[in-house]
Amino acid sequence: MKKLWISLLIFVALPYFSFSQILDPVKWTFNVEQTTPDQATLLFIARADPGWHVYSQDIPKGGPIPTTFTFVKSIGYDLIGKVVEPKPITENDPNFNMVLKFFADKIIFKQKIRILSRKDFALKGVVNFMCCDDKQCLPPNDVDFEFKIKGNPNAVAAIQSASGNSATLRSDSGIASEKESVKATGSSVTKSDSVAKSNEQIFLGTTAADSAVNQSLLWFFLISFLAGLAAIITPCVFPMIPMTVTFFMHDTHNKQKARFEALVYGLSIIVIYTVIGTLVALTLGANFANFLSTHWIPNIFFFLIFMVFAASFLGMFEITLPGWLVNKADKQADKGGFSGAFFMAFTLVLVSFSCTGPIVGALLVKAASGHILMPIIGMLGFSLAFALPFTLFAFFPSWLAGIPKSGSWLNSVKVILGFLELALGLKFLSIADQTYHWHILDREIYLAFWIVIFFLMGLYLLGKLKFHHDSELSFISVPRIALAIIVFTFVVYMIPGMWGAPLKALSGYLPPETYHDFDLKAIIKQEVRSVAAAGGTSPATTALCDKPKYAEFLRLPHGLEGYFDYKQAIACAKKQNKPLFIDFTGHGCVNCREMEANVWSDPQVLKRLTNDFIVTALYVDDKSELPEKEWYTSKYDGKIKKTIGKQFADFQITRFHVNSQPYYVLLDTAGNLLTKPRAYDLSIPAFVKFLDTALENFGKREKK
Repeated sequence: MKKLWISLLIFVALPYFSFSQILDPVKWTFNVEQTTPDQATLLFIARADPGWHVYSQDIPKGGPIPTTFTFVKSIGYDLIGKVVEPKPITENDPNFNMVLKFFADKIIFKQKIRILSRKDFALKGVVNFMCCDDKQCLPPNDVDFEFKIKGNPNAVAAIQSASGNSATLRSDSGIASEKESVKATGSSVTKSDSVAKSNEQIFLGTTAADSAVNQSLLWFFLISFLAGLAAIITPCVFPMIPMTVTFFMHDTHNKQKARFEALVYGLSIIVIYTVIGTLVALTLGANFANFLSTHWIPNIFFFLIFMVFAASFLGMFEITLPGWLVNKADKQADKGGFSGAFFMAFTLVLVSFSCTGPIVGALLVKAASGHILMPIIGMLGFSLAFALPFTLFAFFPSWLAGIPKSGSWLNSVKVILGFLELALGLKFLSIADQTYHWHILDREIYLAFWIVIFFLMGLYLLGKLKFHHDSELSFISVPRIALAIIVFTFVVYMIPGMWGAPLKALSGYLPPETYHDFDLKAIIKQEVRSVAAAGGTSPATTALCDKPKYAEFLRLPHGLEGYFDYKQAIACAKKQNKPLFIDFTGHGCVNCREMEANVWSDPQVLKRLTNDFIVTALYVDDKSELPEKEWYTSKYDGKIKKTIGKQFADFQITRFHVNSQPYYVLLDTAGNLLTKPRAYDLSIPAFVKFLDTALENFGKREKK
């Protein structure tokens, strides 16, 4: 089931974070038409894959890079006019929110030339272009071209073609000199240089940043809908299912009323999520999502809510609405349990807001940047999908009540859900503990709680543990014993984790391995390294340039050595002439832990990170306050950034236009991108290719 959920998440996330493939959607071919001895037409033929387009030469400022043709100067030919392009499509481009000219399918650019050489020659140059589809843009690309031109026998003098000779040429058609040739092509060369210089800037502007929001509204609505379905299985949301089932059990005697309350519940989720979510995005900006997911106040509040519900499920007390609210509701029979349903919907929205995934982060960034319609459409699609299953679960108690002789098994379900609430509620306390470095719920303590909780659940399933509201269990049914076997197997699986076993299947729910005080695996690995070093057989690894800042409370997984500060890491990368691996992560990031446990742990990945990169992990949610002299005011939102996390979150948003984690960026020693960044993707071969591509590009730049 875990693999099924992961596969679903990956499928939903692919439209947002598909950075592993090498895209080449535009293919160029070059032909020449030479109908007369003294003139020829150069054909630049581009074939774009379905959905992709190439931009015109005439593009306003602030838009994409225009298509540009640069010709190597030569005294063998002369340009006649400019490059002629076909009739463009003129529409609003969602990637830049501008009306732009572009071309699709097969595009033919034409350039006429006058032939001034008697001998055959090669005409060379470069076409620089940028292409996009409705989801993303690729960085500008250069394609070399070469045309084989037949000489003009009518030319007055035989002239060497493109050989660098500076002889003056004369022909019946006029006079041209090298100076004139330079004049004809010089503007293109200058423009090409400026384009090359701006490539890095454009690359950063289109990296994953807005691929989830730069789409048509309909497509974006559908993607948001799928993301809403996937968000249901996240640790913050899944525990709300038993709360929903339990809450709507109180009116099973009145099916019509219960179903009406369920509808109110579902509609309330949609209204609250759309209205509140959009208002929060427009007024508080992208950082509010980070506050909800990492600040100790909301996390402790959510933890206490889960503990209260767990106690109620286990029979300690019944959760009821205040008397005055119930009386008021009873007076308005047509409204039924509207207040209670609305309260449950509001609670669900609050609890789930910290785990709704990258889509909400992208919406918040866009909204804070002034985009109004996009976050509304996105929130509507997301909340609609999010509300549907919960509405069905709200209906479920009424269906359940219709089953004859339900007996005491329904109470057993509540008790089991109570145990689950206890276990899953610890996640919120753990996030606050990691973010503020309290170290009251380290990995082994967290695991000990889970082992005990699920062991007690197993005893309950076997009838060895009873609560005061339980009926007498005369025998153990086959489904019950099967469930007990599963629970006890799960307990046995967790026990090795007390001594450092990775427990990859639970990586998103447990504190990271770096929060394990007694890690037997790490101790053995360190001993092996010490023995190898003493014997002179220590493998080549990346030695740090200086002591990492914040290393007293931050650590990298799997024994990796690296930094937790960008400036310190880039300085070391320059000193050692190695590429920089940036991991934008967070203490409360579930997907970050899964990537570390399932991808980083692979020997191929770990070897490259250890030997070939300077690694830095930038925790965007860390609450450690910096000295006042290190504070600064953000150009993005105008707020003072006082903590480690806020400064790195601001750096991620302003530099890469992304605020979701995990997010992996590979830079050269000058701080330029080596390849497209990556986000959550559990494909190990794709991650290895991601690293190898960066290493290959780094080597090419070093040679240049």
